[in-house]
Amino acid sequence: MLDFLFSQTNELLHWQTVVKHLFLIGVALLLSFPIAYNREHHSNSAGLRTYPLVAIATCSYTLLAMDVLGDSESIGKFMAGLVTGIGFIGGGAILKSEQKSKVSGLANAASIWNTGAIGMAVAWQRFEIALIIATINFMILRLGFQAKKAMNKDG
Repeated sequence: MLDFLFSQTNELLHWQTVVKHLFLIGVALLLSFPIAYNREHHSNSAGLRTYPLVAIATCSYTLLAMDVLGDSESIGKFMAGLVTGIGFIGGGAILKSEQKSKVSGLANAASIWNTGAIGMAVAWQRFEIALIIATINFMILRLGFQAKKAMNKDG
């Protein structure tokens, strides 16, 4: 009985593909953590859960689309829809305070969008793009926070 189940599993799952996809999703997850940590530390909304989830979901959906969709037009439409959906999630992070007419959460929204791009780049195995996006996003958040803090002290 076990031999039958094992043989059926081997027909349904291509273990080499499973390991490859697991690796790619893991890379997307790892690249999202510095951004997630920064947002968790400096923000009250999205953080250590949201950013990794966006990165792995985007990577996973992209891997699935690459496997299922055949032509580049279909994949292009899929990618456009995914980018739009991530923008919708980021839009939920933007808050407007009526007391001061102040808008907050824009860095979170932009970072959520960037994290989606990281996941998509990893799925396409464009690690250099994913690494560049992750590094620049983290540096902007890190240096931008300090610059904003300094400007608020002065002005």
